[in-house]
Amino acid sequence: MKQYYAYILASQRNGTLYIGMTNNLIKRVFEHKAKSIKGFTTKYKVDKLVYYEITANVDSAIRREKLLKSWNRKWKLKLIEDFNPQWKDLYFNLLETGSSDQVRG
Repeated sequence: MKQYYAYILASQRNGTLYIGMTNNLIKRVFEHKAKSIKGFTTKYKVDKLVYYEITANVDSAIRREKLLKSWNRKWKLKLIEDFNPQWKDLYFNLLETGSSDQVRG
């Protein structure tokens, strides 16, 4: 079964945020960390995975990404804090488990 992800990267706790969506979260975050994607995340050093959601439908992942982008900063920070209170970089947990199921901070 295919999975899709809406995710949030941060430069640091309460730092610059980036919201995206992908069908391969580990690969996509690696690309941000490796700076292989030139643009916003490279310029502002945004490469820590602090939040993500999983869906089985690409359309719902795209809608969720757009919705999260429309939120004000306070709502985004609360979402991250509720999911990952320590603002851990969840990428390393994903590598250890090999899966994004149930990995939280």
